[in-house]
Amino acid sequence: MNDRWSPGIGDPTVIGWLTVVAYVAAGIACIVTARRGPACPGSESRVHGLFWGGVAVMMFALGINKQLDLQSLFTQVLRDAARSEGWYEQRRTLQASFIFAVLAAGLASGAVALRYRAMLHRSMAAAILGLIFIYGYVVVRAASFHHVDLFIQSQILGIRWNWILEIGGIVVVFVAALRAARSRPFNIF
Repeated sequence: MNDRWSPGIGDPTVIGWLTVVAYVAAGIACIVTARRGPACPGSESRVHGLFWGGVAVMMFALGINKQLDLQSLFTQVLRDAARSEGWYEQRRTLQASFIFAVLAAGLASGAVALRYRAMLHRSMAAAILGLIFIYGYVVVRAASFHHVDLFIQSQILGIRWNWILEIGGIVVVFVAALRAARSRPFNIF
């Protein structure tokens, strides 16, 4: 079996495509929300647009990655570099450091969100909760490259935990964007 990354569809299952569609739908909902002004125009308008625009970019990027499996390409490039540069034997330490860095970045982002929570609309806070679910999935998935697949492959009532984390997070972001967009005028320019 060839473990090399090659361009193609990474998850051609029904759930894989459903997840991609969910990412795209959430991204579109976030764009619509970003284009609509906040409930009270003013200084909130810039934060509102940047927040929802940023979340939209994340949703589209994660949707693209879902099917292109770019994290596997990233892993392959690093594995090749480790072998050619002679530090492959230290890969476990580097993998643990990478996972720790991803986790630390997530915690720092959460701390920033907590710090500015007074500026956040309830829908933004809900979207952050959805992003935390997705981020949790990403961290567990990153760890799974290093033989920690047990959790995301386990099931509850026939539903895999990775579906609960990823799709659940996407749904929370989607619903939060729809709630934020509701009853606000649409700005074309």
